[in-house]
Amino acid sequence: MRVTLRGTRGSLSSPGPDTVRYGGNTSCVEVIGDSGTALVLDAGTGIRQLSSLLPRNLKRIDILLTHLHMDHIQGLGFFGPLHNPAMEVHVWGPASTTQNLHARLKRYLSPPLFPVRVTDLASKPIFHEVPCGDVDIGEFRVASALVCHPGPTVGYRITSPTGRVVTYMPDHEPALGVLKFPSLPRAWTSGAGLAENSDLLIHDSQYTNAEYATRFGWGHSTVEHMLEFAKLAEIRKLVPFHHDPDHSDVTLDQMFDEAIQKSRPAYQVIPGFEGATFEV
Repeated sequence: MRVTLRGTRGSLSSPGPDTVRYGGNTSCVEVIGDSGTALVLDAGTGIRQLSSLLPRNLKRIDILLTHLHMDHIQGLGFFGPLHNPAMEVHVWGPASTTQNLHARLKRYLSPPLFPVRVTDLASKPIFHEVPCGDVDIGEFRVASALVCHPGPTVGYRITSPTGRVVTYMPDHEPALGVLKFPSLPRAWTSGAGLAENSDLLIHDSQYTNAEYATRFGWGHSTVEHMLEFAKLAEIRKLVPFHHDPDHSDVTLDQMFDEAIQKSRPAYQVIPGFEGATFEV
């Protein structure tokens, strides 16, 4: 399968001389299977441009939302396939304790926040709530599980027919409540079972250690915690993701270089930037 990063920031950042390589669009990842199955992970602003890059013969697309914070859905209404009556669109995401997924999305896709209502979308999207156990989407087997982040939030594990695994956790605080990470067995750590033995892990890397000290419980990871989590899950390749919009390219390079030098991970680390493509 081919994995392409279409948006990598935690929220919108202004492009400037130091914020170009890591991009300014919010979370969105495209996954295309060898047999043509198309998945879109989250619907941040990066999803808008993706509309024109999808295969022209595509008949179905599945959008997998990790959660409904604005930076992960603000591009949804601008996604071309939703407005195409010939396209079969499936939207997966978490419900809340009081509302199903369809009702939650209606709060954004309706006036005054957006001019087009969910019920008026030409594709008539089909909604599925997660976590719901393993499901088959085209050629992929997709697993989902709740992870540590404010509000109902899931991570996704995508397995190809050849057994290759991509795990996506853009918003995740695996070290919440742990004084020294990891000090717990893997089975007790948020998201570790979902990420276990992944060929490619795309994971939250928002904070420095100093920033995390004043943002404990906000639902995001430090770079060092991300590296320790990847080690705990015994993954093969790591892509740091969900960069803080206030971090320039220079800052991000320094954060990753220092943490990698300290951790000396046995797996490969490739910081995520928009347009980066991985063959898994």
